[in-house]
Amino acid sequence: MVASSDLWLKRALSRVHRGDHDRRRARTAPDGVRSITVHGFETRAIHAGQEPDPRTGAVIPPIYATSTFAQDGVGGLRDGYEYSRSANPTRTALEECLAALEVGVRGLAFASGMAAEDTLLRTVLSPGDHVIIPNDAYGGTFRLISRVVERWGVSWTAAPVSDIEAVRGAIRPETKVVWLETPTNPLLNIADIPALAEVAHDAGALLVVDNTFATPYLQQPLTLGADVVVHSTTKYCGGHSDVVGGALITGDAALGDELAYHQNALGGVAGPFDAWLVLRGLKTLAVRMDRHCDNAERVVEALAGHPNVAEVLYPGLPSHPGHEVARRQMRRFGGMVSFRVAGGEEAAVELCNRAQVFTLGESLGGVESLIEHPGRMTHASAAGSPLEVAADLVRLSVGIETVDDLLADLDNALK
Repeated sequence: MVASSDLWLKRALSRVHRGDHDRRRARTAPDGVRSITVHGFETRAIHAGQEPDPRTGAVIPPIYATSTFAQDGVGGLRDGYEYSRSANPTRTALEECLAALEVGVRGLAFASGMAAEDTLLRTVLSPGDHVIIPNDAYGGTFRLISRVVERWGVSWTAAPVSDIEAVRGAIRPETKVVWLETPTNPLLNIADIPALAEVAHDAGALLVVDNTFATPYLQQPLTLGADVVVHSTTKYCGGHSDVVGGALITGDAALGDELAYHQNALGGVAGPFDAWLVLRGLKTLAVRMDRHCDNAERVVEALAGHPNVAEVLYPGLPSHPGHEVARRQMRRFGGMVSFRVAGGEEAAVELCNRAQVFTLGESLGGVESLIEHPGRMTHASAAGSPLEVAADLVRLSVGIETVDDLLADLDNALK
């Protein structure tokens, strides 16, 4: 049981580092002549890659629902567009916005988070290579690596990414990728990105960070030493549970070119309407994330003092082992909450079934609150493996509804 006295979730503290992420800063333009200002996060989310349409003045990028583009003579491409698998203006707008939000140089949008992960792994790995993944990684990532990529001749090791020495100890001469989630899914463990970037780079490996839970609003891994950021844009970036998508962002131009080559070669790209929906979602990401965090803090406070809750997992708790690291590298602690139910697996399942305002369903990051049983749902593919999750675990994606309704729903379900 987490004592309620352990909770220190005052907004003043949770926003201590808010200004550190998006202070305006000057940089030299490519021509070396003029200095330009990098705007704040919210401004970039609304304007990056989204200039008004030059012909009509439309302030929202159009949905270019076309498969091909007319050429001005053989090879005479207009703005480089020839075929929508290779590039589409709506997707370009999203990719430029994502790169700006993650402070990267190249963003790429995909049909799903798994399509993004698959493209990344096939770009940077070859048979005989080795990958380190979290020992509580997302079930889809684990399935891709353990049941698909492994058959291609790539080996993997699961390590607790909150333990720097454990990750260092898992490094092999053939290790090419250290894969992090922070916070992890579903146990909400925290990885020290700068420290693990040093570990990975000392071994000649890339550091990849799945930033889906934190979003670029709460955490920007490329600024902390990561090489590639992965997103399921289905989640908070889209934010409305109406689109499936994924993204890769890198700060290395050469790696960005390699990823773009494989994006085109493999073909798992985001369609124009899906790209438009994610771009629309990004415009309100900052305000939504603040409400997600506000509501999650209240939910954590209620759960921590409840007699039918055995343990609350949330990096905003000072008792969380990764709290101080999260404080250093995150703006706030996010909208995801996991907890263990007193009474075991059946009690956890029944709790999920009794919730009414919280919708029983997989996925996360939408405006609506979701509840799920990871062991039987999102992480069922990890059953019997080193990544198997506890049977009494419940995961919440805390939405932006009226928080008192969420608290009453949980209290009723826990009874």
